[in-house]
Amino acid sequence: MADGAILAIDQGTTNTKALLVASDGAIVARATRPMSLNHPQPGWAEQNAEHIWTSIVAVIDDLLAAAPGASVAAVAISNQRETIVAWDAETGRPVAPAISWQCRRSSDLCARLKAEGLEALITARSGLGLDPLFPAAKLAWLLETQPTVANLARQGRLRVGTVDSWLVWNLTAGAVHATDPSNASRTQLLNLRARAWDPDLARIFGVPLAVLPEIRPSDSAFGSVAAGVTSLAPGIPIHAVLGDSHAALFGHVQASPGAVKATIGTGSSIMTTTDSLVASDHGLSSTIGWSRGEACVYALEGNITVSGQAAAFATQLLGLADEQALTDLALSVETSDGVVFVPALAGLGAPHWHDRARGLISGMSLGTRPAHVARAAFEAIALQIADVVTAMEADLGRPISEIRVDGGATRNGVLLQLLADLMDRIVVRQDSPEASALGAARMAALALGAPLVADTAPSLRFEPAMPAATRERIWRDWRAAIARAKLTA
Repeated sequence: MADGAILAIDQGTTNTKALLVASDGAIVARATRPMSLNHPQPGWAEQNAEHIWTSIVAVIDDLLAAAPGASVAAVAISNQRETIVAWDAETGRPVAPAISWQCRRSSDLCARLKAEGLEALITARSGLGLDPLFPAAKLAWLLETQPTVANLARQGRLRVGTVDSWLVWNLTAGAVHATDPSNASRTQLLNLRARAWDPDLARIFGVPLAVLPEIRPSDSAFGSVAAGVTSLAPGIPIHAVLGDSHAALFGHVQASPGAVKATIGTGSSIMTTTDSLVASDHGLSSTIGWSRGEACVYALEGNITVSGQAAAFATQLLGLADEQALTDLALSVETSDGVVFVPALAGLGAPHWHDRARGLISGMSLGTRPAHVARAAFEAIALQIADVVTAMEADLGRPISEIRVDGGATRNGVLLQLLADLMDRIVVRQDSPEASALGAARMAALALGAPLVADTAPSLRFEPAMPAATRERIWRDWRAAIARAKLTA
């Protein structure tokens, strides 16, 4: 690799982060900017695409100010997935809000396609079940309901893509409209076997193929940084693009081949690589982990819509100052005393896939205290992940003995101990919260011909310690509460 560090961007739902990573794996500098998520109607979630871009400019400025004179060899991108951006190719301006992966506004469209008997075809081609989580239905909604978007499509001026495409477009000043297979595989418009946009899927969702980005290998050259768009020198190559969960998995697999990882953030992604394309029979998604040149790695994934966000919601609901206060409250009791919190606050994702389910708190009595609700909130995060791991074991036909975790919520040791206890599995946390950015940095380093960026962070192991009878009781109450949540739609 040429002398210089990798500037790794991790654009997420609640934060935009960036790292400057040296060739020996040392993090030279960090920067972060908060992001806001808007809810203009019940069930809707959106972000300002311009703010997403300006947050990138800001973290790059902050990094370079923190490391004056640093030499940058390449830019790597990891990004929140399934959020869709639409913009005008002539002006480069967004023509609609960025519709978030959490948004449910396309629920009616998904229900209509199911009623037309199209779900089996869509799932067979894309690996993804019909759910508002995925961008194809969001894009169909934009084209059906927003005249400006439809008119630009007719004029050939419309460009759409997931957040990575929006960032590549802006970093290259509109010279490149591209994505990688990991992000493309989450749109529900990609044929997983062909690894190309599927004309039949595009027709079903009413999406013109011309508006979609070119699909390039995850480690390919995605153009060069243009002059004046950021404080970076022009000409620096963009040499890796990966969805955030895929980037984290790439990093884990380098450290532990065959790893099963759980990225626990606003939502959660539980993912493992597979030897070939595996069709799930238990509510998971088939997807592409990444590609390097012509080599493609497939994966199985379970997506949870509200995961770490459940703790933030419970913190606000209980009127607490912050999530540390929620943790302290949860630790003040030994059990949740039969209280169960189902955080179906934006429907239920994998493996249940019930987009109209509603959240609930059940099992309360006159003895219930806020501390029991606080503990139930952390149990809920762990139990949702455990549901996915159980489904993954069924699809893989083998037990999973260890789960590697990353993401902002994994800073909470109480949560990770509950995860180990309720899954009866070992949980390993690499003591670095930037797994997605580091995974993308490793991909870029390999693309430049460098030795793999080393993972020098120590790991922490959480061993199961909960009595079996206690675990079985919590699981029984959880399953009953999930069934009730599905009936609330």
